[in-house]
Amino acid sequence: MITDFATNKYIVCGMARSGIAAAELLASKGADVTLQDMKPLSVLEQAHDLDGFRNDGIKIFAGANPDDIITDFDCVVLSPGVPFDLPFIVKAQENNIPVISEVELAYAITPCPVCAITGTNGKTTTTTLTGLFLAEKYNTAVVGNIGTAYTGEVTKLDKNSYVCAEISSFQLEGTVSFKPHISAVLNITPDHLNRHKTMENYVAMKEKIFANQTADDYTILNYNDDYCRKMSDKTKAKTFFFSSSDKLDEGIFLDGEYIHIKWNGIDENLVNVNDLKILGVHNYENVMAATACAICADVDLNTIRRVLSAFKGVEHRIEYCGTYNGVDCYNDSKGTNPDAAIRAVLAMKKPIVLIGGGYDKNSEYDEWVKLFEGRVKDLVLIGVTAPKIAECCDKYGFKNYEFADTFEECIDKCKKAAKDGDCILLSPACASWGMFEDYEQRGRIFKELVAK
Repeated sequence: MITDFATNKYIVCGMARSGIAAAELLASKGADVTLQDMKPLSVLEQAHDLDGFRNDGIKIFAGANPDDIITDFDCVVLSPGVPFDLPFIVKAQENNIPVISEVELAYAITPCPVCAITGTNGKTTTTTLTGLFLAEKYNTAVVGNIGTAYTGEVTKLDKNSYVCAEISSFQLEGTVSFKPHISAVLNITPDHLNRHKTMENYVAMKEKIFANQTADDYTILNYNDDYCRKMSDKTKAKTFFFSSSDKLDEGIFLDGEYIHIKWNGIDENLVNVNDLKILGVHNYENVMAATACAICADVDLNTIRRVLSAFKGVEHRIEYCGTYNGVDCYNDSKGTNPDAAIRAVLAMKKPIVLIGGGYDKNSEYDEWVKLFEGRVKDLVLIGVTAPKIAECCDKYGFKNYEFADTFEECIDKCKKAAKDGDCILLSPACASWGMFEDYEQRGRIFKELVAK
């Protein structure tokens, strides 16, 4: 990892939040920086203040990949959405030019401990809650895949701070020296196989979160997830398990209605789950993982309990949006894969009018569709995956589905299908790309349309 910034040339690929923050950080350190994006210059000019970048000494390379100029640089920094198998990246690696993620760049100048959280589902809720716990004791930066660029916050930290980072498999792919003091892997289910190709590759990316940890560090793992449990044999850090179905000899677990802690001399109930403001066993797991992170960072239990008592969850994750004509509405736009959508369906207490479909990540929908009988009264399908999901519904004899060409039409169909005592749930089991910029935009538009 190159940290002698002022004497080296960097190219940062991707002009979204993390790419822009990385380029600005490098420029502030005196590096020679080029910011690249596949979008044409005319499109970028409408979205960004390119003159402002240029005034900061940042060059712009637009409308193409940097295949012909890549060997002019000393280091390549990739935004999460840029895959590693592009020809210019392969060429850089063949020429021994480091190719790193924005997370790796930020970590190189981080002056304080890091708590890093990954997994297929639950990352944002767990990271948000962990950040609230840590903020009670430390100057805490909550960064990463949660939406705040790590490189944009790192210069505000000192040795007494703490970084709480949500880290995706895309971000981990470009890490080399990244070494959190506390790591957590919440669960592993098939996701992003269009990029990682195989489950083995996907799991290997997740395991990079603890690859550099030592016996002085902590790895928090889901005891009930086979992939996660096996990771305890691969990490050198102290393993702190959490479980929603097994009483553990050591760890944090669900014991009836209580979350119980048995760890490092602690042996007591933390909280009654009925007193929490968030729904579902998956959220109890998120609470357990966040609590384990906080304990490893020396946050006391009374502080944890006080923060938990006020925590209402995060936007776009089984977010209650109001009740209209007796119909409860929930925004679970962050349910971007079948496993996340399964958790949302199981959390509902009323008959569901469900919105599904979106961008195709090569997911399989069988386990999700199998839950519909007796729970989902109507399914409205959108996006390119709609026919694939419909075919899966036919396979299991679920016929109460219909298609919508637009999101507005989808909400209208939901309104007509839902009756007093039902709920409308946006939990699509698919990514938002194609119809929306991201899951956040999808969730905001859902809430706007519902409110109308």
